[in-house]
Amino acid sequence: MKATWIVLTMMGTLFSSSIGWLKSKEEKGKEILKKAIAFHGGDAYEDKEFGFTFRKGFYSFVHFSDGRYVYRSTKTNKIGEKVEVFMTNGDFSYQVDGVVKELDAKKENGVKNGLNSVVYFASIPYKLQDQSVLVEYVRKIKIKGKTYDEIEIRFKEEGGGDDHDDVFRYWVNRKTDKIDYLAYVYHTGKGGVRFRSAYNDRRVGGVLFQDYENFKADKATPLDDLPTLYEQGSLELLSKIESEKVMVME
Repeated sequence: MKATWIVLTMMGTLFSSSIGWLKSKEEKGKEILKKAIAFHGGDAYEDKEFGFTFRKGFYSFVHFSDGRYVYRSTKTNKIGEKVEVFMTNGDFSYQVDGVVKELDAKKENGVKNGLNSVVYFASIPYKLQDQSVLVEYVRKIKIKGKTYDEIEIRFKEEGGGDDHDDVFRYWVNRKTDKIDYLAYVYHTGKGGVRFRSAYNDRRVGGVLFQDYENFKADKATPLDDLPTLYEQGSLELLSKIESEKVMVME
């Protein structure tokens, strides 16, 4: 009986220790993310509309301090029609040459996800404050001679959108609190793994905007391996993600 009590006590202690360890990883991750958000712009993201050109389309977004948002895009399709998309917390509009078009559920979902994705990457890391975000500290690591804190971002199913099962990693420079690299595994379509290296840092309206070299890895590649593969030059440069003519709109 005494031996059983000792075993149960030890198990309880180990369980408590593991819970505390997990909690500290979460808390440390949140602390690092909070500093990164502050460095990249913090409150400067809020209550002003930013616009930019991306891949021949014009995009704008505004995040209000009360949680509301407005996203817009304007582009010309292959047959020369002007396509405008408008999206808020509870509204969506798709217009072609000024005429509102009704879309089936699949098409509307695709348009929404496309617009949200462009704005998401343009406003990293501000959007990582959403209630659906789960953050955890991973490790300290050196990339090209600089020291980084690596954090992992996952999303709750509720409120996490159609891509809630995607997993992101962010590498935050220990000296500057700036995100220099990010990576993610996604499952839409055929799925894949991407690693991005930030460049062309510039501040507009108090917010740090960055462009990215977008690298491709085999979709079986663990996210842990990407920094080493990047340093070795083993990743395939797939594209460049460039936001041009970034402005604060009047």
